[in-house]
Amino acid sequence: MTYQNYSLKQLQAIDAQHHLHPFTDHKELRGIGTRMIVRAEGPFIYDSDGNQILDGMAGLWCVAVGYGREELAKVAYDQMLELPYYNSFFKCTTPTSALLAQKLAEIAPKNVNQVFFGSSGSESNDTALRLVRHYWALEGKPEKNRIISRKDAYHGSTVAGVSLGGMEHMHGQLGGAVPNIVHVMPPYAFEHAMPGESDEAFGLRAAKAVEDAILEAGPENVAAFIGEPVMGAGGVKIPPKNYWTEIERICRKHDVLLMLDEVITGYGRTGEWFAAQTYGIEPDMITSAKALTSGYLPLSALLVGDRVASTLVEKGGEFFHGYTYSGHPVACAVGLKNIEIIEREGLVERVRTDTGPYFEQALKERVSGHPLVGETRTIGLMGAIEIVRDKATRERYLPAGSAAVVVRDHGIANGLMLRATGDTMILSPPLIWTRETIDIACDKIVKALDLALADLKGR
Repeated sequence: MTYQNYSLKQLQAIDAQHHLHPFTDHKELRGIGTRMIVRAEGPFIYDSDGNQILDGMAGLWCVAVGYGREELAKVAYDQMLELPYYNSFFKCTTPTSALLAQKLAEIAPKNVNQVFFGSSGSESNDTALRLVRHYWALEGKPEKNRIISRKDAYHGSTVAGVSLGGMEHMHGQLGGAVPNIVHVMPPYAFEHAMPGESDEAFGLRAAKAVEDAILEAGPENVAAFIGEPVMGAGGVKIPPKNYWTEIERICRKHDVLLMLDEVITGYGRTGEWFAAQTYGIEPDMITSAKALTSGYLPLSALLVGDRVASTLVEKGGEFFHGYTYSGHPVACAVGLKNIEIIEREGLVERVRTDTGPYFEQALKERVSGHPLVGETRTIGLMGAIEIVRDKATRERYLPAGSAAVVVRDHGIANGLMLRATGDTMILSPPLIWTRETIDIACDKIVKALDLALADLKGR
C-alpha cells in the first residue's frame, strides 16, 4: 500500500502518533500538524495540497544538483542489484568506496589524500575528534587533547558534535559535554565588530581570540582548532577575508591541527569544491557530508591530510573506531555519480563566476534596502538577511528571533522555503539555480518582508 491510499489528515495523524521529529517542540507540532512534502523536481518541492515551493535551502543544505535526477536513482538501483551492501571491516573494501575516495582526493586540497566514510556530518565530526586525539597519542603527546571551537558553531547533534559546537541551548540539554573543548568568539562582524572597526582589523581580532585560548591552555595541551569556514546553522556568518589565513598561521605557529567542518560548504557551495580552496588554506582534516550525494542517500567523508594520515600508516596500531555503513557501496556509487554531474554541468564554476556574484548583487540591490533588513551577505550560493527593528541602530525585535519567524512563515506561504535562525534569515539553494531562479526568489523575499513589516507594526 502506498501513501496515495491515505488522506492528508490520516498521514498527519500517523505522523503525530509515531514520528518524533528533529529539533522540534513536539507539543507545538502536534497542535498544528505537519507539512507533508510529497514530491520534488528540479529546484521545487511540492506539498500534499499541490503547492509548489521554491526550495531556498536545498533540502537541508544538501540537494546540490536538484531533485528528480534519474541518473542518481539508476546508479543506486544498479549498485543494489550488483552489491547492495558490504562492510569496510575485516580488511575488506568495495569498488565504489575505493573509487570515491580516489575522486575526493583529486578534488580536495592538495595535502589531502585519505578518506574515512560515515553516514552523516555528525558522524564525520565524531570521527575527526577521535582521530585528532588518537594522532597526538601516537605522536607521544596524549596530553595534547584540548579542542578550540567557537560560540554559535554547529558541528552536529551527537554528544561529540554538540560538545564541539557552541550553541548554549544544545549544551543545556546535553547534561554533560565531552571534556576539554572550549569556545571563543565567532567572526560575526554584524554583532561583534566595534564601531569604526575595519573588516581586516576585526578578522585579526577574531583570530586572536583563538590564539589567546591556545596560549591560556598552553600549546602543549591543545590538539586542534575546529571551525566551519562559514558558520551555517548559526546564521551564515561569513568571516573577513583575512580570518582563515591568520587562523592557519596561528595553528602552524603553535603546532595545533586545523580542522575544517565543511559539511555545509563542501562540494561547490562557495564556488570551489571546498571552502578551504576559496580561502586558500590547507587544513589537516575536512569533515563533509550533505552535498556529497546531493542528499539522495546518507553519506559523509572525513578527508584526512597527509600529516595525520602518514602517522596512522607509519606508526600503526588499531584505530578503534568505525561504523556499520562506512563506505556503503550504494551511497558511494551515488556520490561518484553526483560529483560527475556537478563536473559535467560546470556547477562549481557557475557558482563562482555567474550565479554567486549575481546572488550577491540581487540581495544587495533588491533586499538590503528594506526597512526590516539590517544587512545582507553572501558567499557563493549561501546567503543571510539580518532582520532588525531599526536599521540605523541594528536594534532587534523582542523576543529574540520572533520577527524572523514571521518573515519565514510569509516566505513559505508565498512559495519560498527559507529558514530563520535567531534573527537571521538564511538561504542555501541548490547549485542548479539560475539568474532567473534568483530573481523569482528575490520577488518572494521582498513580498515576505513587506507582509512581515505590516504584521510587526507597533511591536
